[in-house]
Amino acid sequence: MHDLKNKVAIVTGGANGIGAGIVREFVKEGAKHVAIIDVVENTGAVLETEINNKHGKEIVRFYKCDVAKAEELYNVFNKVIEHHGYIDIVVNNAGTADESSDKYKTQIDVNFTAIVSSSFKALELMRVDQGGKGGTIINVSSIVALSHDIGLLPVYAGTKSAILQFSSRLGLEELYSRTNVRVLTVCFGATQTNIFKTCKSYDDQVTQIIREYFLTCEAQSPEVAAQGVVQSYKIGESGSAWLINNNTTLDITDRIKKANEIMSADIFST
Repeated sequence: MHDLKNKVAIVTGGANGIGAGIVREFVKEGAKHVAIIDVVENTGAVLETEINNKHGKEIVRFYKCDVAKAEELYNVFNKVIEHHGYIDIVVNNAGTADESSDKYKTQIDVNFTAIVSSSFKALELMRVDQGGKGGTIINVSSIVALSHDIGLLPVYAGTKSAILQFSSRLGLEELYSRTNVRVLTVCFGATQTNIFKTCKSYDDQVTQIIREYFLTCEAQSPEVAAQGVVQSYKIGESGSAWLINNNTTLDITDRIKKANEIMSADIFST
């Protein structure tokens, strides 16, 4: 069982929605400091002021940062190390659902490439075999990575599927046993955030279908989603995957392993 008391954390995409919920839950659970990373400066600054006024000066700090720009991201990591000496937890939550013809490359950079960059930087700083104190990386995937029935945003689904595969392999026991850095994946179901209300597809009709769906579907609150992240942090093993959907947090690691076994059966003997 892991706890958040006195932990130093970084949350990307932390100014709004689920990210802001995660920041609040970490503080509530006793975190020593949470660094909020986001490109949205106004809401990030408001959240920083709100939490520090309630819980104490400097318990959180907002950093304006484009996670798709590795140099900006690494600068934030280095500043957190400079101020606090170490990092215990990195939650890679930043994401976008704009795959219009002029934005899909940005979506790939934000949704996947930035998670790889952040995960490798976190691993470098936290691993015990290179002088760190261990820690946890939590990468945010989605329910769309688990079902082909949810396929109206193919680039978004592709990035979230890539996160699931990347994180499960980075979290393998062979690496964890040397680094003491856990890697977890959380897959959110429909959640009350702006990401799909403002999504854009390569096809205008698809954009309208998705936006209309999210106006009427039952979705969990960002607070409930954030509580699921805390639960998975407390009990999740490295390499595990968690579905947080319909107000329930479920370990789906064995399901994914079984699916992979079915997919890989006999493929190397043909």
